Amino acid sequence: MDSLAPHTEVRVAVAQAREQKHPNQRAEFSRAHFTRTLQFLISNIQADWLLGLSAAQRTDLWDGLFLRGPPEQALLVLMEGISELRASTSLDLLISITERFLLGGRLAALLWSSCLQTAPSDSPQLRETLLARIVALPDLTANRLHLKNKPCFCPQQYFTLLASEMLTALERTCQALKDGTDCSLIFVAQTLGKVCVQGHSGPVFAVMAPRLSVCTRSDMVWQRVCWKLLQNVPQRWMESVLTGLVQAVRGPEAFGRIIGNLVLTNKKAQYVVTHKLLLLQYKYETQVLRTVLGYLAADRERRPLLLQVLRALSQAWANPSAVKHTPLEQQLYVSKALLLSVNLLRDAELQELRSELLQCMLGGMQSHLDSSVVRIRHMGMVVGECLSARMDLNNTKLKFEYDQDEETLELLSLMTPSLERSQRRSLRTESPLLKRPNASSQNKSKSDPGSDLDSDDEFSPYDMSADQEMTKESPRYLRDCLETLISSEDSVRVELSLRVAEGLVRKNVFAAREISVQLTKVLLHTEDKYSIRGFLSLRQTTMVALTVTDCIPVTQYLTTEFYSMNYGLRQRLDILEVLALAAQELSKPISEERSPSVGVSSCTDLTPYPGDNPVHWRQVVERRIQKKTKRLTKGATQPPAKATPNRYAPVAGHFFFPLLSNYDKPQVTFDLLGGDHLVLGRLIHTLGLFMHLAVNAPVAAQMGRALLDFVWAVRYHVDQMVRRGVLFAVCSVFLSMPSQNLLVDLNEQLFETRTWLADVAEGDPDEDCRNLAIQSLVLLDKSLKKQLQDQQALGMET
Repeated sequence: MDSLAPHTEVRVAVAQAREQKHPNQRAEFSRAHFTRTLQFLISNIQADWLLGLSAAQRTDLWDGLFLRGPPEQALLVLMEGISELRASTSLDLLISITERFLLGGRLAALLWSSCLQTAPSDSPQLRETLLARIVALPDLTANRLHLKNKPCFCPQQYFTLLASEMLTALERTCQALKDGTDCSLIFVAQTLGKVCVQGHSGPVFAVMAPRLSVCTRSDMVWQRVCWKLLQNVPQRWMESVLTGLVQAVRGPEAFGRIIGNLVLTNKKAQYVVTHKLLLLQYKYETQVLRTVLGYLAADRERRPLLLQVLRALSQAWANPSAVKHTPLEQQLYVSKALLLSVNLLRDAELQELRSELLQCMLGGMQSHLDSSVVRIRHMGMVVGECLSARMDLNNTKLKFEYDQDEETLELLSLMTPSLERSQRRSLRTESPLLKRPNASSQNKSKSDPGSDLDSDDEFSPYDMSADQEMTKESPRYLRDCLETLISSEDSVRVELSLRVAEGLVRKNVFAAREISVQLTKVLLHTEDKYSIRGFLSLRQTTMVALTVTDCIPVTQYLTTEFYSMNYGLRQRLDILEVLALAAQELSKPISEERSPSVGVSSCTDLTPYPGDNPVHWRQVVERRIQKKTKRLTKGATQPPAKATPNRYAPVAGHFFFPLLSNYDKPQVTFDLLGGDHLVLGRLIHTLGLFMHLAVNAPVAAQMGRALLDFVWAVRYHVDQMVRRGVLFAVCSVFLSMPSQNLLVDLNEQLFETRTWLADVAEGDPDEDCRNLAIQSLVLLDKSLKKQLQDQQALGMET
């Protein structure tokens, strides 16, 4: 009889649940007894009578209670049971019921009951618990089922289903309002906010945004429901909802129909839309900017916010501190937002803001053009062009010369279509690469009217249209080149001298060494007065040849002149480039280079004729055999490369140390630690290159100590190019200095250097700086680990 007691009690409870006919009795049972009944059934899930039921009886008596009663109570009891049970048939039964609960539309019934306010209890604790269970359902089931999880419980499918159920509840709400029934959207709004703040706004709005956009197009009731839904979203979740929605909608019109004038009535929404999405966050696509700014410009009541946004964007774009300290991606994002805002202004609003925009344009262009980063300078040029074209100041428009790339073309396309077409047309007409072929073809057709008659000839004629008649002979001696560059006013003689100077330097080393310093001085001060094609390249290659040929005197002259007065920044940069190229050429192994007195440097890369080497055919056969042979053993199949001397190691100090002598002595026209940060960044990068090329040189340790002392003073420089140069120099030190010298000579600095590199890798606004800091940390750890291993091996041997 004892074994029948639970059976009888359960059957009585089920019968009472099934036989409640009066509405008041049914409501009383749902309020006071339904949850306890379900909990009692789950606690006796292993009873003999339950296991003896057939599948049809279990579906009717057991599953029906969970699927036909109040959905919020059933969901809470099911989640509690799943979290308590272990892997067993009982857990499988609850999982099956929960799956049927979701697929049977019970979530829509739960949300709809909250809209009608027919839930048995409306306590805040119950709402918070129910919200937590609804959002955390995929996590709870995944923690219990692991690899046996059901597809409908996976986050992507579950939140897609939840979005569909919320749409169903909203549709029923619209119909109820049309029928005159009051509804509440508080719980649906809380559910939407909770889901979005948990990071699932993507799949939810991928389902809801298109549907809401279509429904609000012609139905005012749907618009009111959407506005009320977003108004009821709690303040702490408003940002997640708006950011998810603005990325999912298609265009500002749909965004405006869904949220209405929410930015005018909700301070949190106004802050998110007008400040956070435009100035603080920069991870969104350009379409998000178009949607937000178009939404502000679409309504007369919201246009004052557009003017407020424009003022904030112009101040942020023109701020010199922001140009120096914010990431480049954020500056590009703000530039896009500024151009889109200006493009949305009306003529009257543009006249009102003309003075502010002009001040922004002038100050911002100066800040951008002063930057040493090419992309930032191009950004300033493009924005300046677009702003001047939009303001149309006395029919004067700014025009800069810059290389067209994806960024600049995208910025230009943000203006009006007419301006975009005119810009592209001007780019096509002004591009010399597009004009030159047309001109040559026209000249060819004019100069050769009978070309069609000669089409059957075997040989086609040369194009002589661009040729120039050379009546003067090229110089044969280096001193003649020097005299021509000093005193001649003939452009043809000057061009010929520049073109043959490098070859003469490399052919006659002794003659070059006699006048190396004098010719270097003349070339350094020579200007392109005659617009010679390739002038900069010809002058640079000749100075590099002189530096390589007569290394010490020319290097001493160039390093001394780098800190002299009456030089422009371009000349100082030329000195650094010449020294860097010469050091790279000197660092090549001697065995791979031809003798300097044999011929021009271009001849050093020529491959010898195969017949000159009598064993050449044997090498070819050996290489073919090596290609066809399969080796089963691991290890090096070829001997390691042999160490070969180079010409840079003995003279590395002459390149390096003089450039460190006067960096802290400002002059009237040159201040490295002041405003000339472009030259400072290039100097540090050049010193890092010298350090890298001096690997295995005797002076490498001394150079490494001096370089770290130098860059330590400017490691927190405001210019990102200087910081990149500093990090490159640190990488070069760790690569070139022997590991034992790092521990012995730099023992006290390593801890501070490591801490500084960790800070840069974590918090520097420039991505390249962060990557270089990470590489430096890896190199430092590798060097220290190698040195410690060597010391342990040496200790074990002793």
